[in-house]
Amino acid sequence: MVNEYEIKKEICDIGKRIYNRGMVASNDGNISVKLNDHEFLCTPTGVSKGFMTPEFICKVDENGNVLQANKGFKPSSEIKMHMRVYKERPDVNSVVHAHPMYATSFAIAGIPLTQPIMPEAVIALGCVPIAEYGTPSTNEIPDAVSKYLQHFDAVLLANHGALAYSDSLLNAYHKMESVEFYAQLLFLSKQLGGPKELSKEQVERLYEIRRKFGMKGKHPADLCPNAKEGKPSCHSCGGCSSGKSASDADLVSEITKKVMKELGL
Repeated sequence: MVNEYEIKKEICDIGKRIYNRGMVASNDGNISVKLNDHEFLCTPTGVSKGFMTPEFICKVDENGNVLQANKGFKPSSEIKMHMRVYKERPDVNSVVHAHPMYATSFAIAGIPLTQPIMPEAVIALGCVPIAEYGTPSTNEIPDAVSKYLQHFDAVLLANHGALAYSDSLLNAYHKMESVEFYAQLLFLSKQLGGPKELSKEQVERLYEIRRKFGMKGKHPADLCPNAKEGKPSCHSCGGCSSGKSASDADLVSEITKKVMKELGL
């Protein structure tokens, strides 16, 4: 039996984390957790994610209709986006939307995160595309995000922010952290004359290690058109997808250490 109160506490804890890390300002961002196919917990609209307590959290159905909400609280205005993710990705149990500074800057500049610059990013994320701009709280954003859901575990939202989703709330949050760290490293390396990218051979070795460990998630390493034809997997073709789903942070860390040792990095 799911302990909803404990999940609400975890949502509040993650809310504090994204607020304290500067990934959201004021009342920005939203978080949700899937309880079952018909019940979902989500953060309320118009409330700072850094100051929530369990009684703030709302419960909605798969259509975003309110099942339970304390007086003065309404579900996030972006609940449509969350519901689209759950509908099209049955393996996903949590969604985190935030406005991390560096990742959102890339989204505003129209630059996807596709350069292979470090083993962790290649293994955990593969690449992070940009979903076309949509008006907040409308179906425009869910429609824009939809085309990327079967291929990636995180997307940038044009002129808006970032979206990450995974098999648990903690893993979804870790995805968001990874996206922001990747963006920050890419930005800073550009200030130093541009990043030295990993070679195609090095990327393929990282992909092969990911496949060998059976890591979950939608990732270019898993089902790539090139790989199907016996060719090396691509890094950012945009046509890659996977039948599996999101990695555990500890596993990523352990694998990365082995990868870096193997590559002599």
